Amino acid sequence: MSNPRFISQIKGILRFLAIATLTTLVIILVNHYGIAQLRAQVEELGVWIPLGIFVLRFTSVVIPALPGTAYSLLAGSLLGFAQGLLIICVADLLSCSLSFFLSRHYGRGLVTRLIGERWIDRIDQLSQRHLERNFFLMTGCLMTGFFDFVCYSVGLTQTPWIKFAPALLLSIVISNPPIVALGAGLFEGGKLLLGFSLLGMFGLAIITGIVRSRMEKSGN
Repeated sequence: MSNPRFISQIKGILRFLAIATLTTLVIILVNHYGIAQLRAQVEELGVWIPLGIFVLRFTSVVIPALPGTAYSLLAGSLLGFAQGLLIICVADLLSCSLSFFLSRHYGRGLVTRLIGERWIDRIDQLSQRHLERNFFLMTGCLMTGFFDFVCYSVGLTQTPWIKFAPALLLSIVISNPPIVALGAGLFEGGKLLLGFSLLGMFGLAIITGIVRSRMEKSGN
């Protein structure tokens, strides 16, 4: 039988490798072409690059086993902060909503087929935390790296969409800008964007720590 902690560690390593590989690839392209020329070529491709990033991010949320953070960095680096943030936020809003409704209407069986047996335990654990009873805890969980699992788990509860939607919107507005700004700031040389992104990511790390601590207490 698979060890959940080992699987979680493997997922973390794969996510890190995906982010590192994608970031390295973008850096190589930027050094070779220059950010201005690279973005000019992106503009020549029209909607295909934004659409591609949207599809990748959307899929990585609906299928939580796939890493999605790298696409936020990619969106910021190739599309700039404003357009990149818009693409990521729309992708998150639609994909998280889809995950919620799939879980709500089709139940645990479909969720298991979508994400696999190895990840369904995490969904069950989150469902048992009764996140729907605490709006701020639910919002905090949606701002962490396991927000994709949270959408499925909340859908399995009796939480109405009218209560889930504000938490989802708030989490998207707060958690996405720092990561997209990091991608944009790294390749634009923008000290303000970089400073904002680092402060934002530090804040998200604190929120993640608080959320994990409260979830552990609620589980005891």
